[in-house]
Amino acid sequence: MSGPDDLIAPHQPLYEARKGVYPKAVDGFFRRLKWAIMAVTLAIYYITPWIRWDRGPYAPDQAVLVDLANRRFYMFQIEIWPHEFYYVVGLLVMAGIGLFLLTSAVGRAWCGYSCPQTVWTDLFQHVERFIDGDRNAQIRLAKAKWGPGKITKRLGKWSIWLFIAFWTGGAWIMYFADAPTLVRDFWSGDAAPAAYATVGILTATTFVFGGFLREQVCIYMCPWPRIQTAMMDEKSLLVTYKDWRGEQRGSLKTAQADPKAFGDCIDCNQCVAVCPTGIDIREGPQIGCITCALCIDACDTVMEQIGKPRGLIDYCTLDDADVEKKGGTGHPVLKTLFRPRTMIYFGIWTSIGLAMLFTLGQRTRLDLAVQHERNPVYVRLSDGTIRNNYTLKIRNMETRPRIVDVYIQGLPGAVLWTPDGSREFAKQSINFAVAPDAVHRVQLFIAAPETGPTSAEFAISTRARTGDNKGDSDTVIFERPEAGQ
Repeated sequence: MSGPDDLIAPHQPLYEARKGVYPKAVDGFFRRLKWAIMAVTLAIYYITPWIRWDRGPYAPDQAVLVDLANRRFYMFQIEIWPHEFYYVVGLLVMAGIGLFLLTSAVGRAWCGYSCPQTVWTDLFQHVERFIDGDRNAQIRLAKAKWGPGKITKRLGKWSIWLFIAFWTGGAWIMYFADAPTLVRDFWSGDAAPAAYATVGILTATTFVFGGFLREQVCIYMCPWPRIQTAMMDEKSLLVTYKDWRGEQRGSLKTAQADPKAFGDCIDCNQCVAVCPTGIDIREGPQIGCITCALCIDACDTVMEQIGKPRGLIDYCTLDDADVEKKGGTGHPVLKTLFRPRTMIYFGIWTSIGLAMLFTLGQRTRLDLAVQHERNPVYVRLSDGTIRNNYTLKIRNMETRPRIVDVYIQGLPGAVLWTPDGSREFAKQSINFAVAPDAVHRVQLFIAAPETGPTSAEFAISTRARTGDNKGDSDTVIFERPEAGQ
């Protein structure tokens, strides 16, 4: 009687070995679009930490800075404090909805053009073509035995990859400290250990992911291909092989001999040769397709060479594919993009962005928090008035020192003073000098007539004399003894 182990073939591997992918160079509209996006994204990543922005003498002059030591996030004129983290949450929500919008409109265009894995892999592949040659030369070199020529090319290519990976990790840490200072400290050995560890980790991951894993990250490691199907429908634009036009496949000579029996596809495999993930788009939608559209460029070039119409491989929706199979004409691209689903996503995305801009414009750079001291709850003074004690925290969120007035609203006859002063010199308002980007903590005495509610609600308010001249207030309780006590 056979057991479960007998059903497994001997020496059968559990996983299929990776097949090398050697994308061929191609020219066309989408290849040039990828060049432009790669140049822009890499320039933003590497150059942004070096952009200066004048915020005055009390704040850093780096345009984009995540200042963990002082718990600040700077982005040009915008400054985010820890208690304003909801702005960061808003940006993350906008990024998520933006991905939903992009995917519902044009499939995995993010993966094909702007994903960091795609951008750095594309950069590494261009280096590889420069050192090893194009697709055929790379395949021959991969099969060749190790010798001086192969070793020289491999070391040269890996050295350039490592250099790019190192500067990728180095650029990342510059977002968290002043870039010129950090570079000087890094090379002199005075930077924090976390800086060296971060650069080391990012260098290793960029080198391995961009140089060796490549399409495996997109197919096996990234969760987005599994999620994207929920964002797409029959009206989403996808890179599609129009099999109703291309089949039956045959070589150019065979198709010319009997044109009615064969479609436009001459089975040249150029669409497969240029694919960065090594898939055959003619097999239909699949998880390895990142919709980079390089197969469209390759196919259009071949169609022009053999005198056939372009668009055998093209962006097409499932609905339009059904229409074209029946001999009809699909919808215009703009009508496909501007449909209810994408407009709803765009409306939500825009609303969140406008709401954040509005709150940024309306927010005050002065924050007040008041705590009523409960021990004792109140004190009866010699003149018969009742005194309550409060602790104020005045937060100055500007990069300059400011004079801040503190005053009472809604408590008739009340006066205030600090422990440094005395009851005789109490006033209805008082001012404090608050340092830039700092919280000023002060104890405040408030006295009011004995007559009045046992627990009277009133407001302690602040207003800055400089800067945006805005203020803040906090509602608190003034406690009095009950009648007869």
